[in-house]
Amino acid sequence: MQNQIRLNEEQQTIKWFLLLFYIILFSYDIFYHFFIKAEPGLPTVGLSYWFHIILVALLPIAYYLIKNNKPEKIKYIYFLTFSFLTIINDIMIYWGSTFSYSSGNIVELMIVLFSPIFVNKRYFVLVSLGTILRLGIVGVIIQDLAVFQPILIVTVLAFIAFILLNRFFSYITAVKNSYDKQLEGIVKGIISTLELKDPYTKGHSERVADYAITLAKETGKFKEDELNSFYNVCLLHDIGKIHIPDSILMKPGRLTNEEFEIIKTHPAVGAEAVKHVEGVAQHLEVIRSHHERWDGKGYPEQLKGEEVPLLARITAVADAFDAMTSSRSYRSALPITEAYNRIIEGSGTQFDPQLIELFKKVYPSWCVYHKKVSERENNN
Repeated sequence: MQNQIRLNEEQQTIKWFLLLFYIILFSYDIFYHFFIKAEPGLPTVGLSYWFHIILVALLPIAYYLIKNNKPEKIKYIYFLTFSFLTIINDIMIYWGSTFSYSSGNIVELMIVLFSPIFVNKRYFVLVSLGTILRLGIVGVIIQDLAVFQPILIVTVLAFIAFILLNRFFSYITAVKNSYDKQLEGIVKGIISTLELKDPYTKGHSERVADYAITLAKETGKFKEDELNSFYNVCLLHDIGKIHIPDSILMKPGRLTNEEFEIIKTHPAVGAEAVKHVEGVAQHLEVIRSHHERWDGKGYPEQLKGEEVPLLARITAVADAFDAMTSSRSYRSALPITEAYNRIIEGSGTQFDPQLIELFKKVYPSWCVYHKKVSERENNN
C-alpha cells in the first residue's frame, strides 16, 4: 500500500514537472527570440529547432514510463538529455565567438530550484552538481570566465533547494515515525489480546520479532522501511491462533492428529484476517508461511526451498528458537545452548542452510537479548 502511494505521488509530481518544463522552455525561448535576441549583435547559431524537437520527442518516452509505473526514471532522462543538448548548443554558439557567455535557458534554473519536489537526495545531488559541472565544461572549452556568474547563481539556488529538501525530509520523517508508532501500538494491542487467550505465549511475538529483525539485518537485503514493516508483521505471525479453541491451544498433553490439523490452520487464518491492513498486507507471507520448512514438509502449503519467502524463512528460525527457549503448557524451556544445537541440526531440513550460517553470527546477540528478557521477567 505504501509503495502504491509513493508511486502515485511520483506520477503526479512528474506530470507537474513536465508541464512546468515545457511551459518555461517554450515561453522563455519565444520571449528570447522575439525580444532579447532582436538586439543587434547577439549570437543566433546553435542547435536551433533541433534542440526543441529532441526535447519534445521525449514525451512518448515519458508517457510509456508513466503507463508502465516507472515514473522515477523520467526526471533523470530529462535532466541528462537537457544538459547534454545545452552543452552542445552553448559550445556551438560561443566557441570562437567574440560574445561573452550568458546562460542559455531559464529551464536549467527551474530544474535546480524545483528538484526538492521529488524528495530524492540522489536526484538533487545529480541536478546541482551536474549543472555546475556542465557550466564548468562549457567555460573551459570556450575559455570564458563569464561562466562563473551562472555557476554562482546555480550554487545559490542549489543551497536554497537544499534547505527546502531538508525541510521536506524532516516533515516526512516525522509523519512516518508517528504512523509507525501508531501502527506498532495497534499491533501490540492485538497481540495482548492473543496473550490473554494463551498466557504461555506472553511476550513470544515481540521476542520473535526482535530476533527476526536482527537476522533480517544480517542478510543485508532489506531497506529500513521494509524492516519496519517486517517487524510489525512479525508481531502478528501467530494472530491466527485466536481462531484456535482454548482446549487445543492450552492442552497440557500431546495433541491428537485432528487437533494438530486444527493448529495447522492458524497461518492461513491469520493471513486472511489482516490482508487488508495497511502497513501489514505487503508482507502477509510472513504470517502465512512461517511454518513452512526448507525440505517441503511444513504447512500450510508444503512449500520447499526458496519457494518459501525469505522473510518467512527468517521468521521460522526466530520462532523456533524462542519456542524452544520458552516454557509451554506441555514442557519446560530448553537451555539456550540446546536450542542453538537443534537449530543447527535443522539446517537443510527445517531451515534454510544459508540463513543458519547467518544465525551463527547473530547468536551471541540473541543470547544477550534472551538474558535481558529473562532477568526482566524474573524481576516482575
